[in-house]
Amino acid sequence: MIDRPVGVRSWGFWGRWVLACVVAGLAGGVAAQATPPKPEPQAEAPDAAPLSATARRLFDASRANLVQVRTLLAQQDSQASVGSGFVVEASGLLVSNYHVVSQAALEPQRYRLRFKTADGRQGKLQIVAIDVRRDLALLRAVGERDEPLTWPAPLSFRPAQEPLAKGDRIYSLGHPHDVAFAIVEGNYNGLVERSFDDLIYYAGALNPGMSGGPVLDDRGRVVAVNVSTMLFSQQMSFLIPGRFAEGLWQRSREAKPLTGPAWPQVRDQLLGYTDELVQAFMAQAWGDWGHAHYRMPIPEEQFLRCWGRSADPRSKGLQFSRSQCRQDHALFVGEGLETGYLEVQHEVYDGKALGAWRFARQYSQSFRNENLGRANDRHRTAPHCSESFIDAQGLPARAVVCLKAYRKMPGVHDVTVLITAVDRETEGLLGRFDARGVRFESALKLARHFIAGYGRKGGQS
Repeated sequence: MIDRPVGVRSWGFWGRWVLACVVAGLAGGVAAQATPPKPEPQAEAPDAAPLSATARRLFDASRANLVQVRTLLAQQDSQASVGSGFVVEASGLLVSNYHVVSQAALEPQRYRLRFKTADGRQGKLQIVAIDVRRDLALLRAVGERDEPLTWPAPLSFRPAQEPLAKGDRIYSLGHPHDVAFAIVEGNYNGLVERSFDDLIYYAGALNPGMSGGPVLDDRGRVVAVNVSTMLFSQQMSFLIPGRFAEGLWQRSREAKPLTGPAWPQVRDQLLGYTDELVQAFMAQAWGDWGHAHYRMPIPEEQFLRCWGRSADPRSKGLQFSRSQCRQDHALFVGEGLETGYLEVQHEVYDGKALGAWRFARQYSQSFRNENLGRANDRHRTAPHCSESFIDAQGLPARAVVCLKAYRKMPGVHDVTVLITAVDRETEGLLGRFDARGVRFESALKLARHFIAGYGRKGGQS
């Protein structure tokens, strides 16, 4: 695990009760069971390649339905952020990304939304519905006096029964860097592997400001929505499949605009997502590290991606091996707040070259260095932790369970579990599990599930 300075805080009686519940759940029959740079919620960068005749035709045909979405401060015209969108209904309904309008959704007293089209129309935007899980928003364009606006020929979606094939040419549109409306050609490369939700891998370059714009096939039908890019990469971007945008539009087209902060909707959608995520995760069997003495819970790489490293075996110091498994995708909630993901980390140590005293000092320091969160986090409470020595299926271990609550989303928690073996003088392990944005009950179940994956092999001492 990455060394990050922090300590373990006491949580009094309730904290001890939480850990007791976790450990008691193991004794009550929970059987031991034997998936980079994360995409940012902005899109990056069209190359200056010449456009094909198809791209020019599509841009000309769709330009009236392209919208720049601008977030302004409530009391002035200063611009806080920009994104893109596209019209899907003649009555002025349009689709964009949730992250493009998140400031106005969560703090409507501070921010307001406006639009500008490629053919010069301007006006106000109302938020009709949000889908935090898919990073989508349904908006309504209105005039300066909130009068309805109409579009003669909105964009349509490609039918689900006509799936794209890998290598198909597709065309992304948007308003990059607040410069001008643009179109970018690229290729459909299928769905991202080991992603819990479907996400399209797009071989094309997107830029900030294009988020929320449409991606069209060669007939001008929407196949996807721009959402993000892989930082420090070439021609590697990500798109939301069009069926999710079409679904949000169809089920919410008659809804009234949101009034007031959208925190309740965000909370409910986040918990709905993590409930499904937790259930799928706990249904998987743990894999095995392959260590000679310790049994450790290694997740399947079904929707987590795992990386590893080890010390130089020629080194005369502490020998270690490290594994880190995490979901690539997190849910964007608001500025500085991404959540809704799982992470599992392990380190195993061999300190025979150091001797028992020096090994114990480094081993203890590694445990103390685990970062459990900031006390001044404006989105979450400080971590409340409980620590105890336990028997983890025959393995003497020290365990810490920490919970943090979300300040504006009651009932939502982060949980961190640390466990370290205490059975050997010059060998050890350190495991860590993190779940972000889950219910309290799910946090306890996950903690039990993680601890239940540990044990000692072959009765070794």
